[in-house]
Amino acid sequence: MDGSLTPPLHFPVATPPEAGETLRIAPGVGWLRMPLPFALDHINLWLLEDGPGWTIVDSGYALPETTARWERIFADRLGGLPVTRIIVTHHHPDHIGLAGWLAERWQAPLWTTEKEWLFARLMTRSGDDPAELRRGFARRAGLDEAASELFAEHHRGYRRGVPSVPASFERLADGLVVEIGGREWRVIVGEGHSPELACLYCAETGVLIAGDQVLPKISPNVSVQAHEPNSDPLLRFLHSLNRLRGAVPAETLVLPSHNLPFFGLHGRIDDLTAHHRARCAEIIASCGCPQSAMQLLPVLFRRPLDRHQMAFALGEALAHLHYLTGQGALVRLLGGDGVDRFIRAVG
Repeated sequence: MDGSLTPPLHFPVATPPEAGETLRIAPGVGWLRMPLPFALDHINLWLLEDGPGWTIVDSGYALPETTARWERIFADRLGGLPVTRIIVTHHHPDHIGLAGWLAERWQAPLWTTEKEWLFARLMTRSGDDPAELRRGFARRAGLDEAASELFAEHHRGYRRGVPSVPASFERLADGLVVEIGGREWRVIVGEGHSPELACLYCAETGVLIAGDQVLPKISPNVSVQAHEPNSDPLLRFLHSLNRLRGAVPAETLVLPSHNLPFFGLHGRIDDLTAHHRARCAEIIASCGCPQSAMQLLPVLFRRPLDRHQMAFALGEALAHLHYLTGQGALVRLLGGDGVDRFIRAVG
């Protein structure tokens, strides 16, 4: 979420496609962009040539402008061929938001991992409102009652961005090889940013569709969530980066969900790892006396945070605190006020 880094990356293009346009970025791969209603104002989506049709990778956030852009692309850019498959890398609204609409529009199946489908289905259930759970989670992290409402709002925002999720899906899993347009794409699962994010790697063309697992300019958000309040997502994220480094060659063209495609995967993985290690060192230095996650936000985020960003920031602070607690560098103390605070371990 935070921290613009400057690794030695090479960007094969300087200008992304215009609204409603597509750009061929690699053999059989078209690149398009859709708007987002956040500070991070765009998402990259991908069109894969697939024999008698097209495969779409990720769908965009449910906005009228996005559906209108899709319709223009269908009319002008598909050569009269249908969409035959929708692949979703993970369940976040900018990725799965219009998957239900696309699946119904084209009578095409959704392909994703089991955990991502289950999370999306759970979070779009109209009868389930975890607002009180999320308020309690925020209070335990040190927010006051008014600020804790951010988390209830954040969940309702998910439903605005994802109006429907298909009731069935085709399962992607780590190591699975999917044939798309006569080429083999291998699924590499990443964790930490989301439960079971599906990256797609084509060795023939040297292309990795990375989703949010590796981004060129910012660190993906790695957060503790209210439904798993004692989890250690940063440990899983760092392990996933190591696995990705071992599975994908350094010279691969990386197609990220945000910012520009780039070369330099291994260097970027090294920088992301160093970024989180540096954040951990800053937290340890600040925990000479007990500190809550809320108190540590100014240490991790040195710029003003809007209401949307605050929810992500608190989860990310907790991810670093839980990682350091698991590594034995911090000790967690539950105060009489119900707030978790963290202090450096002796020695």
